[in-house]
Amino acid sequence: MSVENDSSQVQSLAAGSGYPSYPVAPGYRLNVRSGPGTNYSVIDVLPLGATVTLRCQTEGTTVSGPYGTTDIWDCVGNGRFVSDAYVRTGSDGFVVTHCG
Repeated sequence: MSVENDSSQVQSLAAGSGYPSYPVAPGYRLNVRSGPGTNYSVIDVLPLGATVTLRCQTEGTTVSGPYGTTDIWDCVGNGRFVSDAYVRTGSDGFVVTHCG
């Protein structure tokens, strides 16, 4: 799931949160699930052009997306997870702390 860094990707911190934010793959409405896997229910759908703020990351169901195939899931809020395969973090590994 390698993604080449370029000047158009800017890691930012959500205002005052201290957590980094990353863009969702262009052209995708991303499912937000209640846990780190496709077996968890969809509780929200992010709109086109969304940016997500990563609180932590954990392993879950393996998913293939525009940024490769991965079992990393990004926690974007309390009980809210998205597959890292759809988030442009610039890495094929963990970029924030593991969820506890």
